[in-house]
Amino acid sequence: MLIKLYMQFLKFGSFTFGGGWSIVAQMKALYVDSEKSLTDEELLDLTSIGRSLPGTMIGNIAMFYGHRVAGFLGGIACVIGMITVPMIVLMIITSFYTAFQHNIWVASAMRGVRTAVAPVILSALMGMIKSAFKVPPCVLVAVLMFGLYFFMRISAVWLVIIGAVLGLVICEYYERVRKLDVTA
Repeated sequence: MLIKLYMQFLKFGSFTFGGGWSIVAQMKALYVDSEKSLTDEELLDLTSIGRSLPGTMIGNIAMFYGHRVAGFLGGIACVIGMITVPMIVLMIITSFYTAFQHNIWVASAMRGVRTAVAPVILSALMGMIKSAFKVPPCVLVAVLMFGLYFFMRISAVWLVIIGAVLGLVICEYYERVRKLDVTA
């Protein structure tokens, strides 16, 4: 299992352009759509937790997923698999940085890669948004969080705390409504 996780995340890390969201998109394609070993909601939860903690979002997600599947060593296998290829590429690029820095071919290729990755990231984001808004009040919470962040510049830490509290309240409300509906 450790080798399988390492190889899967090695593949994710080998084809990641555009940051952690493209790995989330690859995880969705493999674990949610193909293997069905995760649901959209579970991937959204992993992503929410990964974004909420210090460090890189995708490193946190890889560790959580690996731990979920194969314990602590599974998490380590995922993280190491994910960083192997980018680390090698970065070592090569930093060795030749001045030659690459002003090379028009390299700059053009990177622009093309960014353009190709945008739809992949958007696709993963759309799937996660759909799973985030299972009940109508979640839309209001999202609008509230957007307003607090962009207009009042509230810290992301506070937004996570407020979102968690509101999520608990919404879930408690819906649980009580379901119990009332079932007995009625």
